[in-house]
Amino acid sequence: MNTPMLRIAAALLAAATLAGCALGGDKVAPTVFAPQPAYQADPAWPTVRWQLGISRPEASRMLDSTRIAVRPVPGELQVYKGASWARTPVEMLEDGVLRTLEDSGRIPAVARQGSGMSADYRLLMDLRHFEADYAAGATPAAVLEVSAKLLHAQDKSVVASRVFRQAQPAAGTEVAQVADAFAQALAATSQELAGWVLASGQAHAAAHPDGNR
Repeated sequence: MNTPMLRIAAALLAAATLAGCALGGDKVAPTVFAPQPAYQADPAWPTVRWQLGISRPEASRMLDSTRIAVRPVPGELQVYKGASWARTPVEMLEDGVLRTLEDSGRIPAVARQGSGMSADYRLLMDLRHFEADYAAGATPAAVLEVSAKLLHAQDKSVVASRVFRQAQPAAGTEVAQVADAFAQALAATSQELAGWVLASGQAHAAAHPDGNR
């Protein structure tokens, strides 16, 4: 076996061993993980007068499921056996941004798209990554990457766009430790996204005073 293949095989073996048999092997009683991120507002965020609608994030079939994805080596995606999320990553991301904005007290109203609320701006998100990644070594990091666009509802123009990425190292290789890292990554991403939405929308509203309430 050549050197690159040996390295890949060694990495896979290490990942499976360090994950406490989480990457396969004998069947175990399923454990459901429900991260509880600590969402916080930033005092520097502007207070706005417009309303926001949040569309359900787009994602691949793997990420729009309750399976907990793990990348033991580059180019290979597996799932932790005997473990799952209580909600899909798509649902967790949408809820995180919504709750952060609602709890901030900086926006009159924010709701999921389809709620019937008349919104001035619309947030689109594409969840690109939500997986435990062993790229950094023997301990994984919770990797979360989102591409976001803020649209002006009236003319459907793109007000701002940005890619957000978090790579939060886990304290260890156990799935519970990976779930804790995802809670931190979710909180940080939700805070970044919320602040960016408020600042971007406010800048647009100030430049187009007749385009909003």
